[in-house]
Amino acid sequence: MHTLVEQILAEPQANLLMQQVQAVLAEEQQRRAQFYDEMTEQQKVEFINGQIFRHSPVKKRHNKAGGLLYKLIDTYVDLHNLGFVGIEKILITLTRNDYEPDICYFSREKAEHFTEDQMKFPAPDWVVEVLSDSTKANDRGVKFKDYEAHGVQEYWIIDAKKEVVEQYVLQNDSYELLLKTGQGTISSHALAGFSIPVQAIFDKAVNLETLRQITTS
Repeated sequence: MHTLVEQILAEPQANLLMQQVQAVLAEEQQRRAQFYDEMTEQQKVEFINGQIFRHSPVKKRHNKAGGLLYKLIDTYVDLHNLGFVGIEKILITLTRNDYEPDICYFSREKAEHFTEDQMKFPAPDWVVEVLSDSTKANDRGVKFKDYEAHGVQEYWIIDAKKEVVEQYVLQNDSYELLLKTGQGTISSHALAGFSIPVQAIFDKAVNLETLRQITTS
């Protein structure tokens, strides 16, 4: 971020550039307000850099992976009163953009301020995105940068087709790839004590056994 600012300030037309940027952003905010007015609960939509992205229905493997992981996270959080877990239709409102992640976790400190009628939410502590053909560019691009810039402590990218999960953890304001695997165990940094077999995200039998362990430990 600082490097980009320095590059702009090094240009003799820096003031003109900033005026042009401000004009574009002002128009963008008008479109964003319209986006809020027109969005419905039936649609999965996101507002990204001035554009509205409407998502098509997901494939079964995408739904399966997201659902299995959500079940484990939500159960663990509820059992230990650790906050709130959202799935798919939770609108995350950041400085410029609005996203609806596949899964997001908010710590108890953040969640205790939420209301039952709330529709816009701040940056979560942990975000999970399951890749699809239409979203993978944004999941690895603008969302990655945005979650990083807004202090989302942990970001998982799941490839349901390859049955692989990538775990990124915020270190000195930048994401560090901590793990990329389809086997073994993965432990969350944002959600203390949450540790599961990677295959519990993709295999129902492993998921059920892991769920049993979570509920009886």
